[in-house]
Amino acid sequence: MILTVTPNVALDITYRVDRLTPGSSHRVRRVEERAGGKGVNVARALHALGHDTIVFGFVGGAAAGAVMADLARGGLAHELVAVQGPTRRSIAVVDASNGEATLFNEAGPPVPATSWNDLEARLAARLPEAAALVVSGSLPPGARDDACARLVRLAAAHRVTVLVDTVGEALLQAAAAGADIVKPNSSELLQTTDCSDVASAATALRRRGAKAVVVSLGAAGMTAFTPEGSWRAAPPTRIVGNPTGSGDAAAAALVAGAVAGAPWPDRLRDAVALSAAAVLQATAGSVDLRDYLRLVPQILVEERHDPGLDR
Repeated sequence: MILTVTPNVALDITYRVDRLTPGSSHRVRRVEERAGGKGVNVARALHALGHDTIVFGFVGGAAAGAVMADLARGGLAHELVAVQGPTRRSIAVVDASNGEATLFNEAGPPVPATSWNDLEARLAARLPEAAALVVSGSLPPGARDDACARLVRLAAAHRVTVLVDTVGEALLQAAAAGADIVKPNSSELLQTTDCSDVASAATALRRRGAKAVVVSLGAAGMTAFTPEGSWRAAPPTRIVGNPTGSGDAAAAALVAGAVAGAPWPDRLRDAVALSAAAVLQATAGSVDLRDYLRLVPQILVEERHDPGLDR
């Protein structure tokens, strides 16, 4: 079983329009609502890959029922902690003329310390039966910077592999706590570390304590810096579509590969293939395994040789 924590659960709302034109009125052709947030998207992808999952996080307000109902429809078990503020909404406007999505993300409700303690207690009860933990997404307003690091240490106490996908001080502290994998995108990584290039920034996180750093490069694929070496993987051609949730699909593939004990080049190949498959889906958090299986053999993986890079 793989557990996922979404500190800032969302109700994802997708509007579909014929063509998005800033400053003008639009007729919405279709509206979709589903449970979202990065950890929820990771859980959906893991479920598609055949893994049992439990979703942890915080929900509140009128949207809480919609979130839990959607998780149930998707076959995703959950242990969500109720908070007083309303669950945030994430709005995606999809332009039918080119398939691109424009995103609007709310901040989310504050989560009191007592609710964090409740989540940690629930997680601790499940970790003995877990193979891995994924902590993914932004922290809600007012959260302590060490919130993710506390979960990393909790997983480590149970010898459970943990992947963290977050930004800023929370990412730095998760690395220092010894996360097995941290997975920022390139802009988040450079901004967090104040480094000028991806290799130096990854080295900085590994020196802090992260065992492996995997960096999303958008349409250019991903690169991994690990104790076994460094690799870059990319699709053969640019994949056009909705990138929302593609990084979460990659995280799912990476943690699934870690659980299976797969070599790092294979993990990275699977991560890029599943990420690309997610881009081809109109709705965030969805993957079609037929696309994934078609793309896997097409992914190009090459070893990197960065002078001075820690291994």
